[in-house]
Amino acid sequence: MTAPALLLLAHGTEDPAGQATWDRLATAVDRALPGIEVRLAYAGVAAPSLPDVLDELPGPVVVVPAFLASGFHVRVDVPEQLAATGRDDVVVAEPFGPDPALVGVLLDRLAEAGAETGDTVVLAAAGSTDPVAQDDLRTAAALLTARVGHDVPVGYIAGGEPRVASVVESTAARGPRSVIATWLLAPGAFHRWLSSAGAALVAEPLGDHPDVVGVAVARYRAAAGA
Repeated sequence: MTAPALLLLAHGTEDPAGQATWDRLATAVDRALPGIEVRLAYAGVAAPSLPDVLDELPGPVVVVPAFLASGFHVRVDVPEQLAATGRDDVVVAEPFGPDPALVGVLLDRLAEAGAETGDTVVLAAAGSTDPVAQDDLRTAAALLTARVGHDVPVGYIAGGEPRVASVVESTAARGPRSVIATWLLAPGAFHRWLSSAGAALVAEPLGDHPDVVGVAVARYRAAAGA
């Protein structure tokens, strides 16, 4: 039996640095799965789209949603796009987050940015009004709380309340510095906006960290095995 191809589905971005990050991540996943065809598609904004890549990709295929929560794209948009293709040889894996391995990546990115013991960590996410996505974000914050030893508040960058800047301001009394852990996979406008949130430092997105690659591979193997 032919091993399924892996279609890595990313948030769409027109940002060159973001697209370069997704390309590096797809390449790293490809290297981790020798003999498996790995392709990259975007859920919106950028090309190629999910239907475009599926038009060129014979089955079977495992779509791995590179999303940090089970929001609209994962639960509604992707199933609708797949239904429109009429294909029955495509399965969708679980999304990336919230995965404990990714919380470890957050800590690595904070350390790389210069965070220190005693800093107050704020978790910054794109934001969503979707209750399921919000639950996933609270789970990520709880996992990070267990690792840093203090309650980690959540701030939204674009959608939902509270916004990151107001959360950073509210944490000023907790300790000498507030630092931002970035719950994004790739750089772009959202990450740039964090520089004006008032924190002492802003960690880089999760990017193509080896543990992010590991989560993608694990999601693929679980879905392919099922």
